Amino acid sequence: MTSPREALSVDPADVVRRQYLASATGDMELWRTAVADDVEWTESAGFPLAGTYRTPDAVVAGVFERLAEAWDGWVTHDDTYVVDGERVVVLARYSATNRATGKPMEARVAHCFTVRGGRIVRFEQIVDSARVLAAMP
Repeated sequence: MTSPREALSVDPADVVRRQYLASATGDMELWRTAVADDVEWTESAGFPLAGTYRTPDAVVAGVFERLAEAWDGWVTHDDTYVVDGERVVVLARYSATNRATGKPMEARVAHCFTVRGGRIVRFEQIVDSARVLAAMP
């Protein structure tokens, strides 16, 4: 009998899709199945959450929880996947409404992932931060 973890696909694009689905639904248990224990997660300079987070707990607290506090309806629309072995680049869009200002925002973004052994080991965000900052107080 296989465990739920063993039943999950280790294909790099599937792993990345799983983390998007998990973050969109708030299923952090599922999200953790997609990332390595020593994940290196980098949010772009200029983005409100800029910096590098180095554990799943740090990513959840430093990125996902902070986004949920500041924005209503934060969604990452994962539009296009470009796969080259263990590297997956996703061309995407963010959309949300800032809680403090009530201003909606949509910004283009590229997410660069490295997947090894069925887990995301590295993430780098490239984003149009000006659009995000324009909606903030």
